[in-house]
Amino acid sequence: MPATLEESLLSIFRQSMLENLPAITLDGHTYPVKRTSRRRLRQIDFELDGQPLRALEQNPDTKSRWAQQARAGKKVMQFLGDSGYLAVIVDAHLHLYANSKTKTSP
Repeated sequence: MPATLEESLLSIFRQSMLENLPAITLDGHTYPVKRTSRRRLRQIDFELDGQPLRALEQNPDTKSRWAQQARAGKKVMQFLGDSGYLAVIVDAHLHLYANSKTKTSP
C-alpha cells in the first residue's frame, strides 16, 4: 500500500537525520544519502509517485527562520520538487507549504 506524502517525508527524515543511515529505503527503493560538496549537508534525491524530489538538510548559515532553528541544535530538513519547496521537517514535526499540491495515492 503506497504511503502518503507526509508518511514518506517523515520516513526519509527519520532514516537520514535521526538514524544517520547511509541510504534510505522508500517504497521498496533504496536511495543514497549524499553530502553536499561545500557544507557536507545531507542530500537525498528520490522519486515519489513518479515525481523526482530532493530532501536537503537545512544550511544553518543562512538567514531563514529554519536556519535559525538549525543553529539552535534542531534537526531541520527541507523537501523540494520541480515547483519549489514542498515541506520542511523540524525535529520530526512536518510543515507542508501552502503551495504544496503534490499528493501520493491514499
